[in-house]
Amino acid sequence: MKLKEPITIDQLLAMLPMEAVVVGNRDNIVQGINEMHSVGYGDLSFVDNEKYYDRVLHSAATVILIDKETECPDGKTLLLVKDPLVAYLTVVRRYISFHPQSEMIHPSAVIGEGTVVQPGTFIGENVVIGRNCIIHSNVSIYADSVIGDNVVVNSGSVIGGDACYFQRRADGWLKFDSCGRTVIGNNVEIGCCVCIDRGVSGDTVIGDGCKFDNFVQIGHDTFIGRNCLLGSQCAIAGCTRMEDECVVWAKAVVNKDLTIARGTTVLALAGVDKSILEEGTTVLGAPAYDARKKWREMAYTKQLPEFVEEFKQLKKEVEELRKKI
Repeated sequence: MKLKEPITIDQLLAMLPMEAVVVGNRDNIVQGINEMHSVGYGDLSFVDNEKYYDRVLHSAATVILIDKETECPDGKTLLLVKDPLVAYLTVVRRYISFHPQSEMIHPSAVIGEGTVVQPGTFIGENVVIGRNCIIHSNVSIYADSVIGDNVVVNSGSVIGGDACYFQRRADGWLKFDSCGRTVIGNNVEIGCCVCIDRGVSGDTVIGDGCKFDNFVQIGHDTFIGRNCLLGSQCAIAGCTRMEDECVVWAKAVVNKDLTIARGTTVLALAGVDKSILEEGTTVLGAPAYDARKKWREMAYTKQLPEFVEEFKQLKKEVEELRKKI
């Protein structure tokens, strides 16, 4: 999330609910707020897990909330605090808020020429919808969502809902408040009961020409390239990047924070748990890997009963030969 007006380190310190020790360049200014998956130059970010210290410290972030004394990279500002996530969320909540809405379409929404919005659809604050779209009944488009031209959204779909992003605490789960957007390109068709979450801090992006069947789930901060096709009941977890021309068939799932190469085909019921970096790959199975190898394994598996019987017969013949010797 980019700030309308940048803030100084002193202004940032005044927002924090806990004491902070400043390490590094105190003259930096904060121009945006992002967690590590979407961070850019000028952003405030945080880290509270040793697994990610190096990643965040060497990211593009300018100001970092951290809970461990460490060497400050050149040009950056570290704010040493007891609980970086709570400090981070405190700042986020200064710039986002929930505004109850009494009308089905918020007065601030911008709807392009030729677009049809069917009865029963909810359109939130600051939503932008392009030209010649069809938004069917009982669709919910949350605040700050952006939809391009010639888009069809079928009944029951939810665009821009909050991310399912929580950190386990001793007393339960602490929610990462979502301050990003959902951005949908041109010529996209979205089936019934599709859910596309907004970014936690950046944008969830659906590229031009994508087609989604019913009951598809797209997680927060995920990027889907152009002309991708997603089958019914498939799910793409948060912070994944799927390049152009990919196809994901029914009930397949892709894990979080992965890269899926251009032209990849994920066959039905597959579970992708590692990045796919070779273009044009077809994968199958859970965990998913090259479909040709998987089909051969399945063919051999069908022959296992015959192999077992043959093995038993050979074992019997060997025993008989031993007795004769």
